[in-house]
Amino acid sequence: MTVRRLKTYAGAQGFVYQYYFVGQRPALSGHVDAPAIEFVFDVTSDRKLTYAVSVFLPTLAITEWSAAHGRSLIGPEQYAAAKLRLFRAFDELDDVMKHGRRLIITSTLLEELLAGLGVE
Repeated sequence: MTVRRLKTYAGAQGFVYQYYFVGQRPALSGHVDAPAIEFVFDVTSDRKLTYAVSVFLPTLAITEWSAAHGRSLIGPEQYAAAKLRLFRAFDELDDVMKHGRRLIITSTLLEELLAGLGVE
């Protein structure tokens, strides 16, 4: 049995979210952003209803970032970008369950998120 660490994030919209990382996998080939890595988080804002949020990191964004920085984007950095994208949804969306179940990290957003962490 896997024990997951429940984490808390207070979003700018006034909701307090609880979430945990479920895992990652290659995005299904039929997904609009495939090929991509899909990071899956389980989220709740009311402790009653838990729902999955998928953050997609397209291979194109990873390739463009790597070309611009002259090195590969390692796994922990990819996860950090996915988690920051989730936090941005918590801050910007008034209803993550309705409007934020499938989040995309564009090349521009990947650069912005990682720069905020000092990753070069």
